[in-house]
Amino acid sequence: MFTKIVSVVFLSVFFLMGFSCKKPKQIDESGSVLDQHTLDRRVNETAVDSLLREVYVPIYSDIYNQTRDSRTLLTATLSIRNTSLRDSLFIRKIDYYNTEGDLVRSYIDESIYLRPMESIDYVIEQQDKAGGSGANFLIDWYSRKPMNPLFQAVMVGGLGSQAFSFTTEGIEVYKY
Repeated sequence: MFTKIVSVVFLSVFFLMGFSCKKPKQIDESGSVLDQHTLDRRVNETAVDSLLREVYVPIYSDIYNQTRDSRTLLTATLSIRNTSLRDSLFIRKIDYYNTEGDLVRSYIDESIYLRPMESIDYVIEQQDKAGGSGANFLIDWYSRKPMNPLFQAVMVGGLGSQAFSFTTEGIEVYKY
């Protein structure tokens, strides 16, 4: 009798363990994080292309002061802000162009993301003359759900003992 009870208990435990030891469901890792802002390169780029939007942000790395020959150099900060409380913002490109429309530098070489309510900044230092008065950023971004992120630039400078600052807003570029 004892042997039968032990056998039934053993078979019951074995039977139940068979269900609890199943392999976990496969998780889609197409958006796995490699480090703080970098995405795994396994992102489905075909799906991304249909969601991709482009924003133009004007930057003034210098401004004219009194005459066309007199310029005041500025420090400019590009600020990208995810305004969503729930969804990530994905950035595919951050390119900096000069007044003549030439690419000065690319700030990222692979897609990054911003968590909900996260911000990221890129600074053009005061002594960086590469951009000029008509400099700008082009930013490619996407999200999995509708959102309205904020793309701004803040310029700061001074003349003598007077300091000043001003901002610009990004506008969407439509590709026709």
